[in-house]
Amino acid sequence: MGESGLYELEERIMAEANYILEHRATVRDAAKVLHAGKSTVHKDVTARLESMHPGLAKEVRAILEINKAERHIRGGKATHDKYAARRQRLEEATQQA
Repeated sequence: MGESGLYELEERIMAEANYILEHRATVRDAAKVLHAGKSTVHKDVTARLESMHPGLAKEVRAILEINKAERHIRGGKATHDKYAARRQRLEEATQQA
């Protein structure tokens, strides 16, 4: 990889790490916003960032651990919202009939 490629890689990694820190974002959210794959973002902020900026990697890892601990709550809320919307549509359909 040429020098310009390394610079672009480092820029991408720093952008991902800063986005996660500033927004307390998940890997999936960061990937979506920064137009990257979630596997790429995960590898960047866990493995590659460690060798570049260990302190920053530690901060990002702390946020990722919080997100990991809370993901079951987000999943449960998504399921609740899905069925609540389904009930609402069903109620509206029966009222119109």
